[in-house]
Amino acid sequence: MKIRIGVGYTGGLTDAAGFGAAIDAIAGLHFDSLWLSEVLTGAVPDPLAGLAFAAGRHPRLKLGTTMLLPGHHPLRLAKQLATIDALSDGRLLVTFVPGLARSPEREAVGVPPAERGRVMEETMPLLRRLWSGDTVTYRGSAVTMEEVTLSPLPVQQPLELWLGGMAPAALERCGRMGDGWLPSLCTPAEVAAGREIIDRVAERSGRQIDPEHFGISLGYSFEPLDDRVAASIAARSRGNPVADVVAVGAGALRDLVHRFVDVGFSKFVVRPLVPPADWPSELERLAAAVGDLQT
Repeated sequence: MKIRIGVGYTGGLTDAAGFGAAIDAIAGLHFDSLWLSEVLTGAVPDPLAGLAFAAGRHPRLKLGTTMLLPGHHPLRLAKQLATIDALSDGRLLVTFVPGLARSPEREAVGVPPAERGRVMEETMPLLRRLWSGDTVTYRGSAVTMEEVTLSPLPVQQPLELWLGGMAPAALERCGRMGDGWLPSLCTPAEVAAGREIIDRVAERSGRQIDPEHFGISLGYSFEPLDDRVAASIAARSRGNPVADVVAVGAGALRDLVHRFVDVGFSKFVVRPLVPPADWPSELERLAAAVGDLQT
């Protein structure tokens, strides 16, 4: 397996110099990719604007986003992602998620949580058709299009769509429609069982997901977690001990990565649970902890 480690940027955006320094350190320390998550009400950059900035700053760094699919107009989203892929010469990595179900993000997304799965399943085939160059006419519950042909097209043909999520419906959707899987806040045993479901559904659907397309979004901290952060993780970890779903300390991070590799997962997005005050220093510590695991 080719083990690749990307970095999830969890900090705010105060100025171009600070964000640029973090991007420079990710590239300079030979991490595989920069990842920006879409959280509309969070103190994080917009992923499309941030990745466009990063694409122009570094010619080889891969550009990843864990992005909402509900709440976006499919045509506009198709054009935005295709443009970034075209301008970066095919460096874009996309994972779609339904979005957080808690306030205020729930209201900001604009699609009730119970309807988000349906919207994702309606939208993904449209995106694929638009990115292939088809002329699309479509009338559905999420959008209507009349003889639309997208331009520019992505450099990557196809532009792969990974999915997140641990719920049974999310696993089924990934098996039927996804090109890869990137869950978070889960144990090695949970993802091993989830992968079995995904592979089984994919086979039943007449498709196969590349064995190298299974990854983890992995939160970590080099310092002990305060009570607030630990409680937040515990509330979202489905009853798992916090130490089984995030890593606290460099040794714990390295060990947890190894445990996921042992069950067949090879792509990692590691993200500080608490945004560091000094990103370049944080990334040097991260590279010392896990940078040599990349193969």
